[in-house]
Order: sequence, then structure tokens, then C-alpha cells
Amino acid sequence: MQHALYGPQGFFAGATSGPADHFRTSVHASPLFAGAMLRLIEEVDARLGHPRALQVVDVGAGRGELLAALAASATGTPLASRLHLTGVEVAPRPAGLPATIGWRRDVPEGVVGVLVATEWLDNVPLDVAEIDPAGRARLVLVDPATGMESLGGDVDAADRFWLARWWPDAGLGDRVEIGWPRDVAWADAVASVRRGCALTVDYGHLRGERPGLGTLTGYRGGRQVLPVPDGSCDVTAHVALDAVAAAGGIPYRIITQRSALRALGVDGGRPPLDLARTDPAAYLRALGAAGAAAELTDPAGLGGHWWLLHEVGIELRGTI
Repeated sequence: MQHALYGPQGFFAGATSGPADHFRTSVHASPLFAGAMLRLIEEVDARLGHPRALQVVDVGAGRGELLAALAASATGTPLASRLHLTGVEVAPRPAGLPATIGWRRDVPEGVVGVLVATEWLDNVPLDVAEIDPAGRARLVLVDPATGMESLGGDVDAADRFWLARWWPDAGLGDRVEIGWPRDVAWADAVASVRRGCALTVDYGHLRGERPGLGTLTGYRGGRQVLPVPDGSCDVTAHVALDAVAAAGGIPYRIITQRSALRALGVDGGRPPLDLARTDPAAYLRALGAAGAAAELTDPAGLGGHWWLLHEVGIELRGTI
């Protein structure tokens, strides 16, 4: 998975096209998502006392779509001159990205502001295991050229420890995705925030509701495909959110995207019909926005994402 995604010819590191060409995220679905994120950033700014520089770090920034949308949305506001936007991504800096947006491969230290990771952790590589008839968790091996799978040896001690705590109910034939590398990655990201908040948004599951057959899959060209780790497709698995949250080391909240976006003003409600008679153009615009909001908050789709929020030195309750 590491080689297929981040190797020299990996899906993210070597591809000339961006993730948006292969799968649809909330960032790609509608500018309403960036608008909601900007409202969250403005609230963090206020809780921090409007610092001279407010940092927004997007980990797994893709081609910088969210950062570009935030820069455009903040133009002309009091926040614009203090907003420092940085993308963290293994791919080279995208052509055409505004010069004011920074681009780097590692998460900066001492962030004052907001660190956000939208559908990043599901692409942090992990191992997959399967429970054999003897009750042993054995690594699932894969041919990187064909995707053919076979069972290998037992998982190691670190894997067993993680499974005992976070995936304890796995039984015969169950596939388990061993998530401690995601825990480590998120703990490091949260530790980089000196004051503000760290937010990750992703598909995930909680203990007691782990999927028996796992979630490993692939995406290419907008279609779900077999997760063949040959660098030609995205290889992804849902995130054990409660394990990641505990690894963050500070208090946290886990809420659905539907609830979070509604709290930030994205509710998907239809505009009043009276508006169609008094201002038809405004009604059509509002109807389009309502449709986009409905997609972002649909519990069977993007609204089923989880938001994991850590507050570092501030209190955001009442905001989301």
C-alpha cells in the first residue's frame, strides 16, 4: 500500500492527474464545504484573539482545492491579510495554485490556527489480516501486479496489542485493518498544533460496529475498483476513528458531518416557494445551493463522514 500510493510511480506521488479525477470528496462536491470550513476558521481566530498570523494547514491537500477555495472566500475580509495557508502533500506543487499558498511535504511545527485533514487518514498505509480457523490473525498478502491474495504468517506483537484493544470481536473469516499507523500519523499531526484545533474528516467506524469483511477498496476514474496495489488506483480503507481519537492525546469530539455542517449553516433546506415568484433567479441559485447542501449532509453519502475535532488551548463548544 505504501509503495502503491507513495512510491516513485505511486498513485499520489507519481500521478499527473489529481484525486478529484478518481473520487469525489466533500471539497470537490461543493464550495459550501469550504464556506463552512471558513466559518470554523473564523471562530477559531476569534477564540485565539485574532493573532497576527492565523495558520491553516491542510494535510493531504490533493491539488490544493480546499486552500484555493478558502483563499478566494476570505478575499476582502479582515482575515485575509492574516491568513497563512499551507498544503502538505507528497505530490509536487500544483500549477496555478495561488502564490500566497505554501506547499510542503511535512507538517509544520507550532501551528497556531487550524490543522485539517480531509480524507487523508484513509490513505495512510496499513496491513490487513484475516482470522483463520484456529483464531489466529494472519497477514493478508497480495500480488502487487494482479491483486491476488493469500494468507501469510501471524501478525506481530504490536498488531495483536492494537487488535485486542480496538478490534476485539473479530471472528472466523473476518478481515481486520490494523490501524495503529493511522493512530501514530494523527498523533504526530495533533502534536504540531500549539494553539487552535486539529480536525480530520473521513469515512470511519467505531468499536462495536467494525465491518466484519473490512473496507479495503480502490478507486479509479470515478469508479470503485479492486484494490490492486500497482499504483494505478487509489487504495483506501475506512478509519477506526475511536482509536485515532484516543491517540491524539487530548480531549476530542467525534460527530457526523451532517451534524457539523448543519451547525455551521449548511442544512440543505429548500428555499421558500414565494421566492420563485418574487425573484426567480435567486430562487434557482438557492435551489442549487440546497441540492449541494443535501449531498454534503446525506447520511448515506458524504454526510456519513465523521468529524474528529481536538481543541488545543481553546474552547469551541457552541460552534459545532
